[in-house]
Amino acid sequence: MKQRDFILNLFDTISQLDSAVHWLKRSYTICSGIGVKETYTEEEYDDIETLTSRFARVSDIIIQKVFRSIDAVEFENKGTLIDVVNRAHKRGFFESIEKLREIRELRNSIAHEYIQEGLADTFADVLRFTPELFDIAAQIKNYCKKYEIKEGQSIATNRPTLRG
Repeated sequence: MKQRDFILNLFDTISQLDSAVHWLKRSYTICSGIGVKETYTEEEYDDIETLTSRFARVSDIIIQKVFRSIDAVEFENKGTLIDVVNRAHKRGFFESIEKLREIRELRNSIAHEYIQEGLADTFADVLRFTPELFDIAAQIKNYCKKYEIKEGQSIATNRPTLRG
């Protein structure tokens, strides 16, 4: 692949992230109004399920796709997930590796366990960490603006304007 291809792939993953963040924000707004409590209505449970699913999706896109796409653009060795996360931390995308680890563990919990058991705890954690994901996504977009200048692609519109 050429450098141009890596950059186009990066902007494609950022576009996927933008869309996923949009839907996560929608669910977060709805579920923030529900709050953490002992029991939920069926409608609230549906809203919480949607929020947790969207949370897991955004965390996957960030960690598995965007971080790795940036590494590819910057000619970093693929390495382990720990390597990828450490490089993302050095780029300033998040303040605490431990928080990112908690986000990843929460994502794994959502993906591999039946959420109804311990729903209040899981829901509280998702509500607590969702703003972190929003911040990380914003940091990523800000960081990647340097590629739109060099390559003529706009982060704001997520449309390539590369020539030739």
